[in-house]
Amino acid sequence: MTVRDTMNASGGRMRDPSSKTVALYARVSTMDQSCDMQLEDLRHYAKQRFGRCYEFVDEGVSGTQRRRPQLDALMQNARKRRFDVVLVWKFDRFARSVRHLVDGLDEFKALGIDFVSYTEGVDTTTPTGQLLFHIVGAVAQFERDLIAERVRAGIAHARALGKRIGRPRAEINVERVSGLRGQGRSLRQIAQALNVPVSRVRRALTGDPRPEVSPAMSGN
Repeated sequence: MTVRDTMNASGGRMRDPSSKTVALYARVSTMDQSCDMQLEDLRHYAKQRFGRCYEFVDEGVSGTQRRRPQLDALMQNARKRRFDVVLVWKFDRFARSVRHLVDGLDEFKALGIDFVSYTEGVDTTTPTGQLLFHIVGAVAQFERDLIAERVRAGIAHARALGKRIGRPRAEINVERVSGLRGQGRSLRQIAQALNVPVSRVRRALTGDPRPEVSPAMSGN
């Protein structure tokens, strides 16, 4: 990560306390490519509008990779509120997919961080850009609700067919449990030895016939 202080036209530092801090993100997929063109445009844009500038640059990193060192660092700094705006050259420099873009913009919205895509003219510091944030947030919530509804429908269908929901009940040898207990083993030690939950060991010792209840079944 590189930190720069943007200079005004006269060469002096911009001391306006209301100036926003911007994070630039640039990326190229191969080492024989250069981020210079992206950074030149982004620095010029940032110089006109913002104060302090952080730079995060991934070189030789494919956009399809889940882990990108500098993008990961940018997101970590965003969660610490180190800057007010994220500036990228183009959407595909930042996001590896539409899903990733929606999730990223949704997180920035929750953090109160604006997003600007230089070449695509998207700027959430403007009313039109704010509309994008609202749309992205609505899409993200819709997808979460849709997934939850599908899960509930799937569980209801499985129960209607008589299928048991949740993890299979752990089989246990009651005699072996009693033998290990007789050797002075704790419930946790017995559970580890038999690779079963402690609650299952306890029920085996007390003769409780109740089946294991998974979190999905209990509703907790």
